[in-house]
Amino acid sequence: MAYRTYDVILAGGGIMGCATAYYLVRTDPTLRVAIVEKDPTYARASTPLCDGNIRVQFNVKENILMSLYGLEVLARFSEEMVVGGEKPEVAFHRQGNIFLVNEEGRQTAQEGLSLQKALGCQVEWFSPDQFMRRYPLLNLTSCAGGTLGYQDGTMDPFAVLMGYKRKAVELGANFIHAEVGKLSQDRRQITGVKLTSGDVLNSNFVVNTAGAWAASLADPLGIALPVRPTKRQVFVLETRARMDGLLPAIIFPSGLYLIHERAGRFTCGKSLPDDLVSYDDFEWDRERFSQILWPELVEYVPDFDRLKVARGWAGLYEVNMLDGNAILGEWPELKGFFLANGFSGHGFQQCHAVGRYLSELILHRPISLDLSIFSPNRILENRPVYEGKHKLV
Repeated sequence: MAYRTYDVILAGGGIMGCATAYYLVRTDPTLRVAIVEKDPTYARASTPLCDGNIRVQFNVKENILMSLYGLEVLARFSEEMVVGGEKPEVAFHRQGNIFLVNEEGRQTAQEGLSLQKALGCQVEWFSPDQFMRRYPLLNLTSCAGGTLGYQDGTMDPFAVLMGYKRKAVELGANFIHAEVGKLSQDRRQITGVKLTSGDVLNSNFVVNTAGAWAASLADPLGIALPVRPTKRQVFVLETRARMDGLLPAIIFPSGLYLIHERAGRFTCGKSLPDDLVSYDDFEWDRERFSQILWPELVEYVPDFDRLKVARGWAGLYEVNMLDGNAILGEWPELKGFFLANGFSGHGFQQCHAVGRYLSELILHRPISLDLSIFSPNRILENRPVYEGKHKLV
């Protein structure tokens, strides 16, 4: 059994762990920072299995500001994350996002639009006819309209993750291939982690960056996080559709989404009420698309009456059952135990702002963007912070 001491331990080496480690060691190069990750191949990690989207179209101000900061970071990401002369290429395509709504969702969407524009976002409202003239592939007669965010887009999520990981390590973070067995505490102060190997890592600061596994890490401490590992499936479609350039990513009123990859290839998915809550099931089901998603998709894109499901995959969302928003900051009943959990599908795009914010909290630096609205206190006090219900995908 080995004992080592660190200033900060990140329990989970996905995008949140690596981004937070990067901001910590960038701010203070003398810090001893450990990133503990059980699977450095990231075969089941949520980041590589997500769609890699970023958007400013939220209804909570702090979510919008996090995305605006994320766009700033992405504009210089390749330059700032150079390691050994190699630049990470994240393949950011700013094709935009369309959020469509029915009549029930119109007011929420337009309230969000007003807030987004007040914060300087490039978003516009379009009627169904305006959208259909612009994108003849679509049939939106059942929609009330929607918003188009010009700054939004998609990128390679694995490249962003590896960019943060490699840069954090270059700056001095220690990446440890191991699994956290349990967290240690003494008189309401976190004291470190014990690995399943038996080794002990001591620290007065531990950050739960375990993603979909966040609740299982916190539960033995008597901390009941409302975070559930929820299976989401993505389907890759080959269609006969042809157009110039890329269509914006499209989110239909029910949450069904369609992302144009190239030529006639699209990815498609949808969160469903009966999505499995599980840590272990990563099988995708072709019939789920054929029986549930396809009939709805054809209503909006009639040319998709004939297509081929080329492949698919499944990954885990860390769904915050309280309100679908992030849980950020120090757990009020355990000093030194910080949370970056419950992102419910939009964690990838928020990692930049979250990593910076947590590093500022831990190091007692001035806060660049106040995210205290997402404090863990609201879990204990049952004070949800709701996004518009049409915005979570």
